[in-house]
Amino acid sequence: MKTAKSILTLALLTLMGVTSAKAQQLSKKLNAYAKEVALELNQVSEERQKTLNEIGDYLVTELRDEKKAQIMVICTHNSRRSHIAQAWIQTAMTYYGVDGVLAYSGGLEATAFHPNAIASLERAGFYISGGNTRNSNPVYTVSNGSSSYLHQSKAYGDKLNPKSNFGAIMVCSDADESCPLVQGAEKRFSLPYDDPRYYDDTPSQDQKYDETVREIAREMFYLSDYVKNKLIVALEAKK
Repeated sequence: MKTAKSILTLALLTLMGVTSAKAQQLSKKLNAYAKEVALELNQVSEERQKTLNEIGDYLVTELRDEKKAQIMVICTHNSRRSHIAQAWIQTAMTYYGVDGVLAYSGGLEATAFHPNAIASLERAGFYISGGNTRNSNPVYTVSNGSSSYLHQSKAYGDKLNPKSNFGAIMVCSDADESCPLVQGAEKRFSLPYDDPRYYDDTPSQDQKYDETVREIAREMFYLSDYVKNKLIVALEAKK
């Protein structure tokens, strides 16, 4: 029979394994991309670290008390940055071996998951399928090689999103200003990113989208690493 100490030790070893079994299951291209991003966490500014640490503290508290944590990424149209951040939260938590974090996304209104954001995530190593073009708001399956998730543009209050017990990350200034109160959210965090849509149909389009994907990946990896380390400290304190 496993003792409480052995269970805690096993959990600690799992969290400490940056290249966990799940991380090894990431697609080959995405795993290589993830390893590069994991070496860039020192590029996250102190100001951004402060907000990411606050988000991380919320997630750690939820994981310790509720055994799961729900986080929703919100922007105006749920078309680019919110989907990108959702995909990276799911992948970064997998990479660092953190279980129980459920990521969602939504907008102040629904439009569609934008093709340029999809293409940029694919260049990073995600597998993305679906997208019936006869539907103005297609449903896509986004896979990181370990897990798959459905992505479709929707308002944050959509039935597929949690109605309570979640934290809200506002990733665009418009949504941040227009939505000072997110109904049902326990915590609300402002973490805006520049909108790559201003480069649509320009020579810089792919470069700017890839820069946005990389920046968001870097910060979601910082967040996940922070959560992992806080959980390790909590587990060690219980020994």
